[in-house]
Amino acid sequence: MGRSLLNALNNLEVRGQYTEALAELGYSLETLVTQERDAALGNGGLGRLAACFLDSMATTNLPAWGYGIRYQYGMFRQVLRDGFQHEQPDYWLNFGNPWELERSASIAYQVSFYGHVSVQDDGGRQAFRWNPGEQVTAVAYDTPIPGFQTNNTNNLRLWAAKPDREFDLQAFNTGDYVQAILAKQRAETLSSVLYPDDRTYEGKELRLKQQHFFVSATVQDVVRRYREQHASWDAFPDKVAFQMNDTHPTLLVPELMRVLMDHEGLGWTRAWELVTETCNFTNHTILPEALERWPVAMMEKLLPRHMQIIYDINWRFLQQMRGRYGDDWDRISRMSIIEETPDADKYVRMAYLAVIAARTVNGVAAIHSNILRDDTFAPFHELFPGKFQNKTNGVTPRRWLAFCNEPLRELLTDTLGSDAWIKDLDRLKVLREHARDPALQKRWQEVKALAKDKALSTIERLSGVALPNREAMLDVQVKRIHEYKRQLLNVLGIVHRYDTIRKLPRAERGGVVPRVCVIGGKAAPGYEMAKRIIKLVSAVAEKVNNDPEVGDLLKVAFVPDYNVSVAEAIIPGTELSEHISTAGTEASGTGNMKFAMNGALIIGTMDGANIEIAEEIGEDNIFIFGARASEVAGLRAARAEFQPDPRFLHTLDLIRSGTFGWEDYFVPLLDSITYSDYYLVANDFGPYIEAQERVDRVYQKPEEWTAMSINSTAGSGFFSSDRTILEYAKDIWGVEPTPVPNQRDDFDD
Repeated sequence: MGRSLLNALNNLEVRGQYTEALAELGYSLETLVTQERDAALGNGGLGRLAACFLDSMATTNLPAWGYGIRYQYGMFRQVLRDGFQHEQPDYWLNFGNPWELERSASIAYQVSFYGHVSVQDDGGRQAFRWNPGEQVTAVAYDTPIPGFQTNNTNNLRLWAAKPDREFDLQAFNTGDYVQAILAKQRAETLSSVLYPDDRTYEGKELRLKQQHFFVSATVQDVVRRYREQHASWDAFPDKVAFQMNDTHPTLLVPELMRVLMDHEGLGWTRAWELVTETCNFTNHTILPEALERWPVAMMEKLLPRHMQIIYDINWRFLQQMRGRYGDDWDRISRMSIIEETPDADKYVRMAYLAVIAARTVNGVAAIHSNILRDDTFAPFHELFPGKFQNKTNGVTPRRWLAFCNEPLRELLTDTLGSDAWIKDLDRLKVLREHARDPALQKRWQEVKALAKDKALSTIERLSGVALPNREAMLDVQVKRIHEYKRQLLNVLGIVHRYDTIRKLPRAERGGVVPRVCVIGGKAAPGYEMAKRIIKLVSAVAEKVNNDPEVGDLLKVAFVPDYNVSVAEAIIPGTELSEHISTAGTEASGTGNMKFAMNGALIIGTMDGANIEIAEEIGEDNIFIFGARASEVAGLRAARAEFQPDPRFLHTLDLIRSGTFGWEDYFVPLLDSITYSDYYLVANDFGPYIEAQERVDRVYQKPEEWTAMSINSTAGSGFFSSDRTILEYAKDIWGVEPTPVPNQRDDFDD
């Protein structure tokens, strides 16, 4: 979510008045803003995407709510010590959250775990009763989400876990002091930390409990709100649409079935109709490890009634498949929600459950949606071709351009004649006609220089690296640290650049384009390879930044604890933005859209939304390199015969030989790209270096670079989350904008 103060003031268009009022009290808005902590409510792109969607739903007047968990400590606060990532709690709620409204007195629900299921006769009909072994209370906290230039304000409802009894006085009075507080601790653990480390059984179970807690409270709340206005279930599909944001909320399916059948008394057929008419599924990744699978034994223990319902859904689906494919059990088993391994272990495939139950299934970029249809969910696409759609992601142009880059906002408004582009980003296309206009280029360069200076100051403050050369190119890669995102390729490119500069005769170094290379992002606590990448970045930075032979021609910085507020400072000033994932692995990406909007040039592979960005801004305004998605499988298969680029081998040798220290620690990292190299770092290294050389050549031609920068912004209209959300509303939810009337107009009438 980031900070809320400036976003709210800008959306409500009262920033000027508020600034004046603060000044009268002796305060400055700029100082006050820095005192607000970023809300620790999401992880990377997926959480930020949801925040953009909330902003767009409010701005486009859609009657929609968001639901989530009110995490006490967020994911974690990232601290670097000697170049190693350390995780600390993010105490963002220590002094409260002024933007939320606690609803504990009116909106709270019981959420159950463990126990057993009993069967009773209810007038000749089987009735299932879940007898839980543990219960907690989900308490609602509401955060208003104001739209821009509208009276509409939507709601983000977050759930905090509380014990069903605040204090076990009976246990305390009998001397069991520990037991008296254990229930409180167990309950509050549910909403303490985002994405607990799941390398242990206990960590996995806590994740599953969190998912059920979030889903159960939300389903109960939606059903209550509907029942307050409707006596029958006939209008439920017209009034309710659930959008499952990846597989994490897939327990929505059995939980809604349970509530409709066990609490509301509906039969299986009617309950399943309502579920399949209201549930929709967005897939955000094709990585196998991210397509969640939960052990059946764990599900049976933690959620026994839900496991029964999942078995029933699967049995009925498999019977349909048998009617279609006969006794081709090999084919049918590949589509089963229940996966049985050769070791006789059983898992629930959450993505399959979501696809089977959902009315629509969508990917988040054209290439991603094609992969879902042709590969990941190919058998289901053959069965349900009408279910599958594409909804290319977008970002809100308010926070990510108009509000975080005010000098550029003023320039765009002056050039276009009004600020209507803030709600209609396609208007930026007019800039193409002026991309080579000397007057516009001059102002564009001035605006970019201001933003760049602010970005460099932020990087200096956070990384501790001195960056005296303000003329150096600002080259940035900021995103979650993962092998498929290939920060490793970036670091190897930096090592190659460093080695090249050192080998140049001093007389020739004047032709080198100076660079500041910035990497930032968090590694999951249990992801050792990602943590080694962070250490490698830090080790390379330590060597490069202290080498007088290189001086200000190359600086390297790792920005710790990268978050929304840091992004708002760095993105506007970035000149080159790296989006270099292995083709076919990144679902979409939204960072690329934010950088493009602010006039950064992209170096990247034809992956995720890069493909559509290239189409919109023109391939001559983006630096594309590397293998295409259609080539990846063949390159992996031919790995044994592959001969790496000599520059790649030399770069690895520099690291292995101890040039940057810690050579033993980096062995697993280097081995991963020397032997199997699943993400094709070696294959793409040569093309990456050549693309970087093209970048240098263009950067030495300011008029050409600036024209490409203007065209990058001009072509970013398609990537507004307003466009994305209106497509969801039209094609999936069947909802039309519903503006809130102006109260003054109503009074006058």
